[in-house]
Amino acid sequence: MELAKVINNMQLDFIKGNTKMNIQDIKYDSRQIDKDDLFICVQGFKTDGHKYIDKAIENSAKAVVIDKELTDYNDDITYIKVDDSRKAMPLLAKNFFEDPLKDIDLIGVTGTNGKTTTTYLIKDILNKSGYKTGLIGTIEVFNGNETIDSSRTTPEALDIYRYLAEMRKNDVQYAVMEVSSHALALNRVDTMEFRSAVFTNLTQDHLDYHNTMEKYASQKAKLFKKIKDNGTAIVNNDDDYAELIKKQTNNQIITYSINNDSDLKAKDIELSLKGVKFSINNLRFNLNLTGKFNIYNSLAAIGVAKGLELEEKIIKDSLENVPGIPGRFETVNLKQPFNVIVDYAHTPDSMINILEAVKHFEHNHIIVVFGCGGERDKGKRPIMGEIAVREADSVVVTTDNPRSEDPATIISEIEKGIKDSKFDTPYMIVSDREEAIFEAVDQAQKDDVVIVFGKGHETYQVFANKTIDIDDREVAKRAIKQKMSDIENV
Repeated sequence: MELAKVINNMQLDFIKGNTKMNIQDIKYDSRQIDKDDLFICVQGFKTDGHKYIDKAIENSAKAVVIDKELTDYNDDITYIKVDDSRKAMPLLAKNFFEDPLKDIDLIGVTGTNGKTTTTYLIKDILNKSGYKTGLIGTIEVFNGNETIDSSRTTPEALDIYRYLAEMRKNDVQYAVMEVSSHALALNRVDTMEFRSAVFTNLTQDHLDYHNTMEKYASQKAKLFKKIKDNGTAIVNNDDDYAELIKKQTNNQIITYSINNDSDLKAKDIELSLKGVKFSINNLRFNLNLTGKFNIYNSLAAIGVAKGLELEEKIIKDSLENVPGIPGRFETVNLKQPFNVIVDYAHTPDSMINILEAVKHFEHNHIIVVFGCGGERDKGKRPIMGEIAVREADSVVVTTDNPRSEDPATIISEIEKGIKDSKFDTPYMIVSDREEAIFEAVDQAQKDDVVIVFGKGHETYQVFANKTIDIDDREVAKRAIKQKMSDIENV
C-alpha cells in the first residue's frame, strides 16, 4: 500500500521524505523488518524502539514512525513524526489493513477473572448459530482456519488488525476478544468499535500498573464507550463496579447476576464436581463446567447471545455441550483415588472462587500448590498466602513466573501473609515448581483434592535469564503415575 494511504487522516508533526512509495508491511520489532517495511518506534517499559532505527534500516525498512526528534536523519528513509507512536499504531494498522471491522462484528470481554472462559462460550454459541467466529485471547488466536498460540491477553493493535485481516480473508463474521486493562490503557483498541462488550468482574490485580482500584476500574470502563450504536453492554450486576460500567454507555444494557436483581438471574443452583445446574426464568441449564464462577461466565455469554437475538435452544444446547477450557478447572484423571485440578487462577478472588467451588464437593483434605508472578502486583502476594492457609488443609508454596525478580523474595512476601494469619495450616516451601507438584501429589490420600494454581494452560516458566518448558498438567500426570507405582510396589 502507498505510504500516503497508510498515514491518511492522521495528525502528523512532520514528514521528511517521500510518501508515494509502496509499503509492504508494518512492524514494531526491528528484528522482523523486511524489504520496504514501515518501522514504528514505540517507547516501551523496558526499551525504546528509537534505539533500533539503524537496525530496521539495515534490514531494509523504507520508512520510520517516530515520536521524538532524532539527531540524525537518513536521506534514503522517510520519517513520519507523530505525537505518540503507541497511539498512532492502531490508526496506521486500521489504514494499512483497510479496516477489517467493516466486515466483522467485534465482541469484547473485559474484567479481572472469567474473560477466557466467557470468550470460548460466546464463540461456541455463535458457531452453533451458524456464524463463523474468530477468537483473540490469552490461550490462543483462531483466525477462522487455524489456531495460533497466544503470548498475551490482548495483543498490540498492529497484531490485532493483522489477525482481523486474516479473519476477513477466511470469511469470519464475528470475532470474540479478551480486552485487558493494559490494552485499554495503552491504546491498543482505540480505533475499534464493538458490537457487544462484556464486564465480568473487578477484583485486585495489576495494581503494580494501575496503582489503585479506581484507576484500574476507569481503564476497564473505557471499553463501554466503544460500543456501536446497535450494540449491547452485558454487565455483571453482582459486582461492586457494575454501576460505574453502566454509566459509560447509552446502549442497550443486559445485566446478569446470582444475587441481585437483573435481566438474567440464575436461580435453583446445583453444584457438583461434574458440573452446574441453574435456571433462568423457565429454562434449565445443565453444564459440564463446574463452580459458581462458571455460572457467571455462562450468564455473560447468554447475555451476549440475547443481545444478538440468537435462538434460545441453540444457546442452551451450546452451553450444555461445551467441554472444559484448557487450564481452567482442568482435572487430571488417571483413575487415582484422589483428585488433581490445574487452574490458571492467579489473583486472590479467582483463588477463592476455585477453593469455594471445591468445598461444595465431597472431599477429604485440600492441598494447594501456588506461587506468584514476578513484575506483577506485589500487594496480592501476602493476601494469597493468607487465603491458601485459611482455605486449604496443606499448602506448598513455589514459584510461578518469577521473571526478573528473585524467586526467594516473591516467596518471602507470600510467606509473610501466611505467618501474619491466625491459621496454623501446615505449609512447605519448594521453590522448584515441578518438585512442588510432586510433593503435593505425594501428600494426597484417598478423596483428597490437589489444586495447582497459577499457570493453567501455560507450558513454560519465565525466569530472569531463561525460560523453561513446564506444563503443570503433564507434571501432575507424572507425579500421579509415580505415586501409583510406589503404592503398587509396597
